[in-house]
Amino acid sequence: MLRTRLFFGLLPLLMVVVGTGAYAIRVCHQLAGPVEKELVAAYRAELGLQDMRAAATLMSNALAYAGAPDPIGARRRLEDRRSAFTRELMGQSAASAGKPRSRLVDELDTAFQDFSARCDRMVAAGGASSLDDFRASQDALYRVLAVLDRLIASDYAASQATEARAEHLAGTAVGILAATIAAGVILSVLIAWLMASSLLEPIKALTASATALGEGDLDTHVPEFSRDELGSLARSFNTMAAKLRSYREATMARVLRTQRTMEATLTSVPDPLFVVSREGSVEVRNPAAEELSRLPEFAGGFPPAIADRLAFVLATEEHYVPSDYGRAVTLRVGREDRHYLPRILAIGDKLTEFKGAAVILQDVTKFRLLDDAKTNLVGTVSHELKTPLTGLRMAVYLLLEKAAGPLSAGQRELLESARDDADRLLRILDSLLDLTRLEAGASALEREPVAVEALLAAVAAEARAFIAAAGQRLVISAENGLGQVNADEGRLRHVFINLLSNASKYSPAASTITLGAATEPQGFVRFTVRDEGVGIPDEALPHVFDRFYRVPSQDKPGAGIGLAIAREIVVAHGGTISCSRRAGGGTEFQFLIPWA
Repeated sequence: MLRTRLFFGLLPLLMVVVGTGAYAIRVCHQLAGPVEKELVAAYRAELGLQDMRAAATLMSNALAYAGAPDPIGARRRLEDRRSAFTRELMGQSAASAGKPRSRLVDELDTAFQDFSARCDRMVAAGGASSLDDFRASQDALYRVLAVLDRLIASDYAASQATEARAEHLAGTAVGILAATIAAGVILSVLIAWLMASSLLEPIKALTASATALGEGDLDTHVPEFSRDELGSLARSFNTMAAKLRSYREATMARVLRTQRTMEATLTSVPDPLFVVSREGSVEVRNPAAEELSRLPEFAGGFPPAIADRLAFVLATEEHYVPSDYGRAVTLRVGREDRHYLPRILAIGDKLTEFKGAAVILQDVTKFRLLDDAKTNLVGTVSHELKTPLTGLRMAVYLLLEKAAGPLSAGQRELLESARDDADRLLRILDSLLDLTRLEAGASALEREPVAVEALLAAVAAEARAFIAAAGQRLVISAENGLGQVNADEGRLRHVFINLLSNASKYSPAASTITLGAATEPQGFVRFTVRDEGVGIPDEALPHVFDRFYRVPSQDKPGAGIGLAIAREIVVAHGGTISCSRRAGGGTEFQFLIPWA
């Protein structure tokens, strides 16, 4: 049988391999046994000695604080370092038991006890220690360090001896293994030449059949040359080919069924869905997408608002899933305008090597109308409340000016409180109306080139009054040669003042508020406002620009509208705004404005 022939043919080679392996195991055991243990022990001892050196030095440094206003802290630092040194010393003593280095460990113990006792006396004396005491403690420290150096030198010499022994053992093993490998190579060539004639022909036939099978020819058949293991292999190969034919037929049926299911699923999806290849061509679309593709906006491909985002997803393979209705695309379908929120998902399939994206146009017409209605309602209510509130405010002012007669102290206090509340409500209503106009696009920007340095100087001059009143300091940190930005200066100053007033409100006295500007790639200037306050919690960062949002447990007054207005102004300029919590404490706001 083939097994017997192979066994006796490979037996000499097997004996060579077994002998070589046994010798290699013996050498590895010697290297991984005592040698490794000695090297590891020496390395651990070296680390321990270094830690002891550091602990002793820090004990000496702790003496410098003995006379400081915190003597208890000095003693605590001394005790911590002494505990660390003693712990390592006990480990060194245990590891050195019965070894020549135990004498040096005992000597180190004696020197350390003397040094430790001198440290205790100096700490107990506080700042009254004499120069002689200090010199004596330093001499004791030098004796400890000298013994440590001798221990390190002793361990280094022992490691060198262990390394030499390991190198000698490795050199001997390399010579023996090289000779064995050469003998094994010669023996392998001889055995291969002898066995090739009896095994090569069946293997060639099996190889040719396997190649045909790999190319898709499942009808190939391997001839059976014998009844030994090679013949059994040929029969198994033929059985496998028959099973693969059956599997291919079943797989094709399952693929057809899956394809029909996918087509039915795509047909039932009410929103338009496009599957786009990496090159940008549409591969699959459902009936809703087919109907949408007949619109004039799709005559040359996707509309620009969708095409730009699709190109970004195809280039970066990152999903684009907006949730802001402001990013919806408006299309004229029939006799009405429909609003679609594009969601673009990157697709990558390793099996079919298909890469592209799925474009889903979610119909958000109803939600967009509801959002517009909400915004219009806020604007209408704010406008309707402003007129009677202005009249009420004017009446309170007239009463405070005693136009209707004298006032008692209590009446004047109540009227002043009503005046302050009316002023605050009027500011909130003005902010709501401003926010509504910005969101609706009714408040046009008056853009013009504005010098960055002059803008920062004007903002700083306006903000220093309330920042100085809070006992804080304003610093400008800007790059040179920033040039001009294309912006509405009045609106932009509103953003700066809002961010600076918030920074002053939530920062402690004597802190620094930084107003900065720097260049950004792709034609933007990055403005920053940094403070040194308590910072915004991480869970609140995604919501700080939402309307009426207030950070939980916040005790400062406010309506939560200012940052929402700032965001709308920055977005109207074609920029972005963000907020982050600084590692050292405080908050940093950043926003981008395009260059002029």
